Amino acid sequence: MEKAKKILFIVPYPHDKAPSQRLKFEQYYQQFRDAGYEVEWSSFYDDKAWSLIYKPGNISGKMAAMARGYFRRLRDLFRIGKYDIIYAHLWVTPIGPPVFEHLLAALSGKKLVYDIDDLIFLKNASHIAWWKQLIKGRKKPIVLMKKAQHVVTCTPFLDEFVRQYNPHTTDISSTIDTDSYQPVNPYNNDRKLTLGWSGSHSTAAYLHLLTEVLQALYKEKPFRLLVMGDKDFRMEGVEVEAHAWSAEGEIPTLQQIDIGLYPLPDEQWVLGKSGLKALQYMSLGIPTVATAIGANYRVIEDGVSGFLVKTPQEWKEKLHLLMQDADLRKRMGQAAQARVEQHYSIKSTAPVYVGILNSISSSSSSSSSVSTMRDTTGSSGK
Repeated sequence: MEKAKKILFIVPYPHDKAPSQRLKFEQYYQQFRDAGYEVEWSSFYDDKAWSLIYKPGNISGKMAAMARGYFRRLRDLFRIGKYDIIYAHLWVTPIGPPVFEHLLAALSGKKLVYDIDDLIFLKNASHIAWWKQLIKGRKKPIVLMKKAQHVVTCTPFLDEFVRQYNPHTTDISSTIDTDSYQPVNPYNNDRKLTLGWSGSHSTAAYLHLLTEVLQALYKEKPFRLLVMGDKDFRMEGVEVEAHAWSAEGEIPTLQQIDIGLYPLPDEQWVLGKSGLKALQYMSLGIPTVATAIGANYRVIEDGVSGFLVKTPQEWKEKLHLLMQDADLRKRMGQAAQARVEQHYSIKSTAPVYVGILNSISSSSSSSSSVSTMRDTTGSSGK
């Protein structure tokens, strides 16, 4: 019997916590095992660190968390030789110059896969405080892009950027476990409808882009605004029900939504987003209205599986139309669910991931034979 090949995932966050990991490669661990791989992971932040790194205060606790993370990374460098594949996500360490990234690449040799799902290398990103940009080390992802045998991206824009440094890329969007995400919406107007948004405390500012639109809409036709991810979210003049995110509550909360909201600012860093929120809504048969930008062009077929809009007037018109027309919500919701099942499900994407791993592990000289798949849906998103 052939010995199982070993993969070590070098990741920033604890298992099953961060969407960038949870809804990308982490949900394929069983498929990797089924394909003959032993899966291990090492996160920089442990569970204790995750519980406090995004909260104010507790400087001593955060410093201790950083120290534990760097200790784990030193240990990882000494055991890389035990593994057939090293799969790194975003960065190896969170701050400073790319010292650990260079070391990881050098020690990994021809068995390094790099996964990036964010434009963390941008010089000016409005969602990141200036002082954080100074210490984060934007060169870290560039080093890993250059040194990896293969790079997994998540949008056409990001894929094109990476190909400046490495021709071996695969554009894999965030994907959905469609066996778990099941529609329950009745698609009727015999109750107050729910408009919904999922995110975090740090991204709640994007929902506030719709404040005037939602306030005006609420005056014409009252609704419930359901927010998941920022339990303290408020919007004057609108009925808001806000919840903290939890793994067990994620799907039941999303299932309450009648219309999904996905507003984004018109900024370059948005081009690194794969449309995850829209995919979650769509997989549950929820018609979605989203900003017409970046990967949203390929995720949503405008007028078929949702609406893509640009101006406040378009936002209001499309939301009002969906609120009035239950049959339209049903048609769009069903089309959206079918689109996710075909293009953005674990079932449809698992062979792509496994193909990359097999190509890397088969031989150190096989990198040139790794097939390059730039857009699995046939749309450039531009």
